Amino acid sequence: MNALSLLMRSINGMNRLIGNVFAWLSVGIVLVCFWVVIERYFFANTRLWMQDLYPWLNGVMFTAVAAYALFHNDHVRVDIFYRPASDLKKAWMDMVGVLLFLLPFTFVVWKYCFVFVARSWRLHEGSANPGGAPGLFLVKGFILVFAVTIALQGIAMLIRSILIIRGRKDLVPENYRYEAFTE
Repeated sequence: MNALSLLMRSINGMNRLIGNVFAWLSVGIVLVCFWVVIERYFFANTRLWMQDLYPWLNGVMFTAVAAYALFHNDHVRVDIFYRPASDLKKAWMDMVGVLLFLLPFTFVVWKYCFVFVARSWRLHEGSANPGGAPGLFLVKGFILVFAVTIALQGIAMLIRSILIIRGRKDLVPENYRYEAFTE
Protein backbone atom coordinates (compact mmCIF):
# COMPACT_ATOMS: atom_id res chain seq x y z
CA MET A 1 0.00 0.00 0.00
CA ASN A 2 2.89 2.36 0.73
CA ALA A 3 4.29 1.77 -2.75
CA LEU A 4 0.91 2.63 -4.28
CA SER A 5 0.79 5.80 -2.19
CA LEU A 6 4.29 6.76 -3.38
CA LEU A 7 3.30 6.17 -7.01
CA MET A 8 0.15 8.26 -6.57
CA ARG A 9 2.13 11.09 -4.97
CA SER A 10 4.70 10.97 -7.78
CA ILE A 11 2.05 11.18 -10.49
CA ASN A 12 0.30 14.01 -8.65
CA GLY A 13 3.59 15.87 -8.24
CA MET A 14 4.46 15.49 -11.91
CA ASN A 15 1.05 16.74 -13.04
CA ARG A 16 1.16 19.63 -10.56
CA LEU A 17 4.55 20.66 -11.94
CA ILE A 18 3.39 20.41 -15.56
CA GLY A 19 0.19 22.31 -14.74
CA ASN A 20 1.96 25.09 -12.89
CA VAL A 21 4.52 25.55 -15.67
CA PHE A 22 2.12 25.42 -18.62
CA ALA A 23 -0.54 27.59 -16.96
CA TRP A 24 1.87 30.48 -17.53
CA LEU A 25 1.26 30.11 -21.27
CA SER A 26 -2.00 31.98 -20.67
CA VAL A 27 0.07 35.12 -20.08
CA GLY A 28 1.94 34.52 -23.34
CA ILE A 29 -1.34 33.97 -25.18
CA VAL A 30 -2.73 37.29 -23.97
CA LEU A 31 0.49 39.15 -24.79
CA VAL A 32 0.80 37.70 -28.30
CA CYS A 33 -2.89 38.31 -29.06
CA PHE A 34 -2.62 41.86 -27.70
CA TRP A 35 0.44 42.56 -29.83
CA VAL A 36 -1.23 41.16 -32.98
CA VAL A 37 -4.14 43.56 -32.45
CA ILE A 38 -1.81 46.52 -31.77
CA GLU A 39 0.22 45.80 -34.90
CA ARG A 40 -2.86 45.38 -37.07
CA TYR A 41 -4.81 48.46 -35.99
CA PHE A 42 -2.07 50.92 -35.04
CA PHE A 43 0.77 49.97 -37.39
CA ALA A 44 -1.20 48.40 -40.28
CA ASN A 45 1.08 45.39 -40.12
CA THR A 46 0.29 41.68 -39.89
CA ARG A 47 2.68 38.90 -39.00
CA LEU A 48 1.05 35.63 -39.99
CA TRP A 49 3.32 33.57 -37.79
CA MET A 50 2.09 35.54 -34.75
CA GLN A 51 -1.51 34.93 -35.75
CA ASP A 52 -0.70 31.20 -35.76
CA LEU A 53 1.15 31.43 -32.48
CA TYR A 54 -1.56 32.35 -30.00
CA PRO A 55 -4.09 29.64 -30.95
CA TRP A 56 -1.23 27.14 -30.96
CA LEU A 57 -0.15 28.27 -27.49
CA ASN A 58 -3.76 27.93 -26.40
CA GLY A 59 -3.90 24.35 -27.66
CA VAL A 60 -0.62 23.47 -25.98
CA MET A 61 -1.72 25.01 -22.70
CA PHE A 62 -5.08 23.25 -22.56
CA THR A 63 -3.72 19.84 -23.51
CA ALA A 64 -0.82 20.17 -21.07
CA VAL A 65 -2.90 21.30 -18.08
CA ALA A 66 -5.81 18.87 -18.51
CA ALA A 67 -4.33 16.36 -16.06
CA TYR A 68 -3.64 19.19 -13.61
CA ALA A 69 -7.34 20.08 -13.77
CA LEU A 70 -8.20 16.41 -13.20
CA PHE A 71 -5.88 16.37 -10.18
CA HIS A 72 -7.76 19.37 -8.76
CA ASN A 73 -11.14 17.76 -9.53
CA ASP A 74 -12.01 20.64 -11.87
CA HIS A 75 -13.51 18.54 -14.64
CA VAL A 76 -17.24 18.41 -15.28
CA ARG A 77 -19.13 15.59 -13.62
CA VAL A 78 -22.68 14.80 -12.59
CA ASP A 79 -22.67 16.28 -9.11
CA ILE A 80 -26.24 15.24 -8.42
CA PHE A 81 -24.89 11.82 -7.41
CA TYR A 82 -21.26 12.53 -6.65
CA ARG A 83 -21.30 15.56 -4.34
CA PRO A 84 -23.57 14.16 -1.59
CA ALA A 85 -21.89 10.73 -1.66
CA SER A 86 -19.65 9.49 1.13
CA ASP A 87 -15.91 9.17 0.53
CA LEU A 88 -16.32 5.42 0.10
CA LYS A 89 -19.03 5.85 -2.55
CA LYS A 90 -16.95 8.52 -4.30
CA ALA A 91 -14.01 6.11 -4.34
CA TRP A 92 -16.15 3.41 -5.94
CA MET A 93 -17.58 5.87 -8.50
CA ASP A 94 -14.09 7.12 -9.35
CA MET A 95 -12.78 3.59 -9.71
CA VAL A 96 -15.58 2.60 -12.07
CA GLY A 97 -15.30 5.88 -13.98
CA VAL A 98 -11.54 5.55 -14.44
CA LEU A 99 -11.68 1.89 -15.47
CA LEU A 100 -14.72 2.11 -17.76
CA PHE A 101 -14.35 5.57 -19.24
CA LEU A 102 -11.14 7.50 -18.55
CA LEU A 103 -8.47 4.88 -19.28
CA PRO A 104 -10.26 3.52 -22.38
CA PHE A 105 -10.68 7.12 -23.60
CA THR A 106 -6.97 7.85 -23.23
CA PHE A 107 -6.14 4.59 -25.01
CA VAL A 108 -8.39 5.55 -27.94
CA VAL A 109 -6.85 9.03 -28.12
CA TRP A 110 -3.33 7.55 -28.15
CA LYS A 111 -4.16 4.79 -30.62
CA TYR A 112 -5.94 6.96 -33.17
CA CYS A 113 -3.76 10.05 -32.85
CA PHE A 114 -0.34 8.42 -32.80
CA VAL A 115 -0.14 7.98 -36.59
CA PHE A 116 -1.46 11.51 -37.12
CA VAL A 117 1.14 12.99 -34.74
CA ALA A 118 3.98 10.78 -36.03
CA ARG A 119 3.28 11.88 -39.60
CA SER A 120 3.34 15.50 -38.53
CA TRP A 121 6.69 15.00 -36.78
CA ARG A 122 8.13 13.09 -39.73
CA LEU A 123 7.21 15.97 -42.07
CA HIS A 124 8.18 18.68 -39.56
CA GLU A 125 4.79 20.12 -40.35
CA GLY A 126 4.32 23.87 -40.20
CA SER A 127 1.42 26.22 -40.65
CA ALA A 128 -0.84 25.77 -43.66
CA ASN A 129 -0.84 29.56 -44.04
CA PRO A 130 1.79 31.04 -46.37
CA GLY A 131 4.26 32.86 -44.13
CA GLY A 132 2.82 31.11 -41.08
CA ALA A 133 4.72 29.71 -38.14
CA PRO A 134 6.86 26.58 -38.39
CA GLY A 135 6.57 23.88 -35.74
CA LEU A 136 2.95 22.77 -35.88
CA PHE A 137 4.29 19.26 -35.31
CA LEU A 138 5.32 20.32 -31.79
CA VAL A 139 1.79 21.48 -31.04
CA LYS A 140 0.31 18.24 -32.36
CA GLY A 141 2.72 16.29 -30.17
CA PHE A 142 0.83 17.62 -27.16
CA ILE A 143 -2.12 15.44 -28.12
CA LEU A 144 -0.04 12.46 -26.99
CA VAL A 145 1.18 14.36 -23.92
CA PHE A 146 -2.49 14.91 -23.09
CA ALA A 147 -3.30 11.19 -23.42
CA VAL A 148 -0.35 10.13 -21.25
CA THR A 149 -0.80 12.71 -18.48
CA ILE A 150 -4.56 12.13 -18.26
CA ALA A 151 -4.01 8.35 -18.14
CA LEU A 152 -1.40 8.75 -15.39
CA GLN A 153 -3.70 11.01 -13.39
CA GLY A 154 -6.43 8.42 -13.86
CA ILE A 155 -4.07 5.83 -12.38
CA ALA A 156 -3.48 8.17 -9.44
CA MET A 157 -7.26 8.45 -8.99
CA LEU A 158 -7.53 4.68 -9.16
CA ILE A 159 -4.86 4.31 -6.48
CA ARG A 160 -6.64 6.89 -4.28
CA SER A 161 -9.85 4.90 -4.69
CA ILE A 162 -8.14 1.63 -3.78
CA LEU A 163 -6.55 3.17 -0.69
CA ILE A 164 -9.85 4.64 0.51
CA ILE A 165 -11.79 1.43 -0.18
CA ARG A 166 -9.14 -0.55 1.72
CA GLY A 167 -9.47 1.84 4.67
CA ARG A 168 -6.04 3.46 4.19
CA LYS A 169 -7.14 7.08 3.89
CA ASP A 170 -4.04 7.93 5.95
CA LEU A 171 -1.90 7.15 2.87
CA VAL A 172 -3.78 9.70 0.74
CA PRO A 173 -2.30 13.22 0.95
CA GLU A 174 -4.66 15.75 2.54
CA ASN A 175 -4.73 17.89 -0.59
CA TYR A 176 -5.89 14.87 -2.61
CA ARG A 177 -8.68 13.69 -0.32
CA TYR A 178 -12.27 14.15 -1.34
CA GLU A 179 -13.01 16.72 1.35
CA ALA A 180 -10.22 18.92 -0.05
CA PHE A 181 -12.34 19.43 -3.19
CA THR A 182 -15.63 20.41 -1.56
CA GLU A 183 -16.71 24.02 -1.77
